Amino acid sequence: MLADPLKVAVGSTNPVKVEATRNVMAKIYGRSKVRVQGVKVSSGVPSQPIGFQTVQGAINRALEALKAAEADLGVGIEAGLFPQERTLTGYMDFQWCAIADRDGKITLGCGPGFEMPPRVVEGVLKGEGEVGSLIEKLFGVRRVKETIGAIGILSKGIIDRVKLAEIAVLMAMIPRMNPETYFNAEKTEG
Repeated sequence: MLADPLKVAVGSTNPVKVEATRNVMAKIYGRSKVRVQGVKVSSGVPSQPIGFQTVQGAINRALEALKAAEADLGVGIEAGLFPQERTLTGYMDFQWCAIADRDGKITLGCGPGFEMPPRVVEGVLKGEGEVGSLIEKLFGVRRVKETIGAIGILSKGIIDRVKLAEIAVLMAMIPRMNPETYFNAEKTEG
């Protein structure tokens, strides 16, 4: 049974992550039925996660937000580079979302992946900074993580970081939107 209003805590105070979560939850439950707030938590992974660290960071953020705000749902959103063969740089950037509830269930989703410029990936791998700061330096912009994101710059504004995060949040909500299919299904033997 869901609380009314549903209390959702996002494991970040980044306005992009909070807005993306608010937008998706409002579409699913109705704007008046959900309260979304950002809370400052640690991801427990490096500031520029690579590979599975990204997923773990999203899970950590979701669990910490759930606990810190005594929420019904905790949401963690984390972007990171994933090794991928046959790409220009050997890496793709993916945004992951984890959603945790009080029953201990965690659902995951991710947004579409894209390649970062080679200079950005090289800089990350050499320890010169995070994707966001390297994109800012490369393109001469500021506060990219709190605004349109690297994707907004690289897609020439066709998609921004809010929309990218919304996709990840929605994908993590799919099992929760279909509980009879995901949580009450009999286990099959294989």
